[in-house]
Amino acid sequence: MDQRSLENIEIELSILLKNLTLISTYKKFGNLDRSAYLLLYSIISCESTGVKSLAEELHLDISTISRQVRVLEEKGYLYRIPDKLDRRSYFLQATDLGLIEFNECKQLKLTKLEELLKNWSTEEYQVFGALLKKYNSSLADILK
Repeated sequence: MDQRSLENIEIELSILLKNLTLISTYKKFGNLDRSAYLLLYSIISCESTGVKSLAEELHLDISTISRQVRVLEEKGYLYRIPDKLDRRSYFLQATDLGLIEFNECKQLKLTKLEELLKNWSTEEYQVFGALLKKYNSSLADILK
């Protein structure tokens, strides 16, 4: 990779981070903050999962995940399913209310994203999505 391209990526990522921070600070989509949205997404995607698996997937410590789970559980978005093999452990599953809140938040985000990218072609959507996924995968590899 040439230096100029690397410098362009670096500054564009800095601008992106600044803009995303501004959006998350001043603009709320639905009743879920970013961490709750991602946590629910992970639980819904796996159908049911445990705190340890979530901590590994999201690259957070177990105490952080436990605290976030407790908040979502108090709001009625999650419930615990005891592990039949290890009674100290449990799996998490989204409640109907959790699914509704997640889907409403997701739809608000998709609507805003569609508006933001309205002048982009289908090919640009696909390429951008693929490159973001590749970039996030590279970041995840570093965090392991």
